[in-house]
Amino acid sequence: MTKQSVVVPEVAVPMPPNSAPLLPYPPPRAAPGVAVRKKYLQAQLDLGAGLPLINGWVESMRASSPTHAKAAAALAAGAVDDERTAWMVRHPSALSKFEQIVAASKGKKIVMFLDYDGTLSPIVDDPDSAFMSDTMRRAVRSAAKHFPTAIVSGRCRDKVFEFVKLAELYYAGSHGMDIKGPAKASRHKKAKAKGVLFQPASEFLPMIEQVHDALIEKTNCIPGAKVENNKFCVSVHFRCVDEKSWTTLAEIVKAELKDYPKLKLTQGRMVFEIRPTIKWDKGKALEFLLESLGFADCTNVLPVYIGDDRTDEDAFKVLRKRGQGIGILVSKYPKDTNASYSLQEPAEVMEFLLRLVEWERLSRARPMW
Repeated sequence: MTKQSVVVPEVAVPMPPNSAPLLPYPPPRAAPGVAVRKKYLQAQLDLGAGLPLINGWVESMRASSPTHAKAAAALAAGAVDDERTAWMVRHPSALSKFEQIVAASKGKKIVMFLDYDGTLSPIVDDPDSAFMSDTMRRAVRSAAKHFPTAIVSGRCRDKVFEFVKLAELYYAGSHGMDIKGPAKASRHKKAKAKGVLFQPASEFLPMIEQVHDALIEKTNCIPGAKVENNKFCVSVHFRCVDEKSWTTLAEIVKAELKDYPKLKLTQGRMVFEIRPTIKWDKGKALEFLLESLGFADCTNVLPVYIGDDRTDEDAFKVLRKRGQGIGILVSKYPKDTNASYSLQEPAEVMEFLLRLVEWERLSRARPMW
């Protein structure tokens, strides 16, 4: 295919009754109250040239905990039923709307992008124990036989490969700052595709090591805190930290970064992420992988990205901006998101992948008249 300037059309999908369009840009707003609170928290996070006020961080830490006691109590009492119903209208289940999704892929090559933690594996207290099931591994392997498939994770690439153990996939670790193509020859590459080994933040490695070692020592006083070296970023997990110690932990992390202006602090699902300030994220990784596969300027490709974390929003935003692709958020709780569809848990992700594989298999077997 010759490279040409094209205007990529939006994916056209049938609309459920009384709903907003599923794939426009900008994205639909969250339920009343949710968006306002998110903006307040983000404003707090943006203060201090990337080093947010401690109170803002603690509030954000609470907001990042979907199983926070108060949220769980409200859910059990049915207090958020109306909010969830409205949210599900805007972000319907990818399983219940499966026919819409495959209709949007007609004449297009599907490319799969999958987060790991909370998407392919359950969220667990110990990040070193986030193992995916054998049945999930078989589902991902089956998907990779039919579609180019990439794992895009905040974990370091080597670590996520040890969890997944599938050599035929693309792996983008450290939020896309460490990308490598399949160890096995890929059947999905186009003629103009190129080999993949990309590490745009290599110069930051010594700095990341220093911060990791310092935080290991300084967080020893906080029971439950876990500092993880993800090669091009440092993750500070607070899932097992008593909420009374969150302020102390936030202060330690903030103080350590004062001497590293080239590093920035972001937050994921019960985790602080310390990353280089380069303009690179999961959305950039998605675009890079599409280009590496030979699909950069194609209209006949449909990227499908499935993820559960704040960092996956960068990829969802890219899909909306392209007007081409489908974002699926994995969450049991209403969240402000740029994704178009939703799934509740990894078990539903597996079901979606298996249905997609079966649909592709039947499509190929169907005679062409």
